[in-house]
Amino acid sequence: MWPDSTLVLSDQQKRLFEKLSLYCDKYAEQIPVTFVLGFYVTLVVNRWWNQFLNLPWPDRLMFHISSCVQGKDEYGRLLRRTLVRYVNLTSLLIFRSVSTAVCKRFPTMDHVVEAGFMTPEERKVFNDIRSPHLKYWIPMVWFANLASKARQEGRIQDSIDLQNILNEMNRFRTWCATLFGYDWVGIPLVYTQVVTLAVYTFFCACLISRQFLDPAQCYPGHDLDFYVPVFTLLQFFFYSGWLKVAEQLINPFGEDDDDFEANWIIDRNLQVSSRGLGHERRTQH
Repeated sequence: MWPDSTLVLSDQQKRLFEKLSLYCDKYAEQIPVTFVLGFYVTLVVNRWWNQFLNLPWPDRLMFHISSCVQGKDEYGRLLRRTLVRYVNLTSLLIFRSVSTAVCKRFPTMDHVVEAGFMTPEERKVFNDIRSPHLKYWIPMVWFANLASKARQEGRIQDSIDLQNILNEMNRFRTWCATLFGYDWVGIPLVYTQVVTLAVYTFFCACLISRQFLDPAQCYPGHDLDFYVPVFTLLQFFFYSGWLKVAEQLINPFGEDDDDFEANWIIDRNLQVSSRGLGHERRTQH
């Protein structure tokens, strides 16, 4: 850029541009790009990883239900399937809240009923409960009441088994609540704007300050003239790539290729829990 401009600028204009370049070079380094961008990416990656660690998996709870809820008859099998269904329903309600892909797949509670996660009677009870907040906790209440009823009926033979089931249920509920909390309290938009502005402002300043000036003027650090600013390009690739990583990970429940496959998790949890109980039935015969 600078060698081309020497053909059209007068000597006075050249000296003025060189002063502007030196000025930008002096103050561009005062923008704390590394600190601001590094702290921002660390925050985004930590949130992304914590959300992955808190994805609700029903496996442990299904194992407890399969081993602790007794009964080879139809009622016993229905009891176990209903408990597991409440668990999967809870995770589905959370995913409908945090994932756009799941919300498109289950836009209304009618779709939830059609998919078999909820009965029409349960939907009526669910809709009759008036609350301004997300009602993902209602299936957990049904789960706890049904498990307590199973203990009273002798389907759960020991109170310790009931306690273990409820403890696992609370652990599962904590995972769901954590995902809801991350979706509810996001990274402040102004922070993202500040980081983006800092990165692009820095490189706009570098576009002028990193020009190779006339070596005859003996400016410090400008005694050599390179056609390709290699290290400036590397710096641009690293910083802009760093920023793009944060933009990609800031919403892990979106519809991008690298986001969490919430629909796959729902299908996987449903298949694992149902097949686990199905295997338990075959081993009893």
